[in-house]
Amino acid sequence: MNSKAFERARWRCRRGMLELDIVLQRFMSVYYSQLSFDEMVQFEQLLSLPDNDLWDLICTRAVFVDEGLKPVLQLLQKC
Repeated sequence: MNSKAFERARWRCRRGMLELDIVLQRFMSVYYSQLSFDEMVQFEQLLSLPDNDLWDLICTRAVFVDEGLKPVLQLLQKC
């Protein structure tokens, strides 16, 4: 794994919502190093969402229509 990519992703995980910060940091610690390149791209796409939208997806308060992002979203939901 590229350490620059890891640090960049870790920096992008710093959000304005404490709960989201906690989940994303857990994800980085547990799952990030195991992701394939495609899954890393999916994770970056999820990080592009506004905090509230991402939090609603993680908490299953919102339905996500992009099936391509579902595998990484399911990992986030485990955190």
